[in-house]
Amino acid sequence: MNYADIKYCDVANGLGVRVSVFVSGCTHHCKECFNKEAWDFHYGNPFTQKEIDRILEYLKPNYIAGLSLLGGDPMEPVNQEGILPLLRVVKQTYPEKNIWCYTGYTFERLLDNPKQAELLKYIDVLVDGKFKQALRDESLLFRGSSNQRLIDVKASLKANKTVLLELNYDL
Repeated sequence: MNYADIKYCDVANGLGVRVSVFVSGCTHHCKECFNKEAWDFHYGNPFTQKEIDRILEYLKPNYIAGLSLLGGDPMEPVNQEGILPLLRVVKQTYPEKNIWCYTGYTFERLLDNPKQAELLKYIDVLVDGKFKQALRDESLLFRGSSNQRLIDVKASLKANKTVLLELNYDL
């Protein structure tokens, strides 16, 4: 797996101050994507233990709420083997921090794939669905188009149905 960028102190991609990892590689190719250069699976740099160690160090301060994964698409099959070790070590090291993941796949489709479903066990909030320019809505929090959903993954897995995240967050 390659990554395009790792951002420290990101406030745009989930609640609170976060560390964000932008993976490389996406097959969705959404029209008007904000990060087209990350469609290429070879874009950026190899994701190694060095990057995992750096992310763990970035997550250390108490003011960091958690980790956000975006890209590209972290749920692409090619990216799963790089993401899974990261998710495991983050949850083991910082169980109090939450993990958000942005993907063009729907939650229901991810559940149908055993490897993708395994990744979901470590994710707290999933922002799912392809970005659709015709449904773009700048008033939405943490997503670009109205078809995209903020899913409470833990509650969804427990209830065996999709549970949307309720945000009590005034701007």
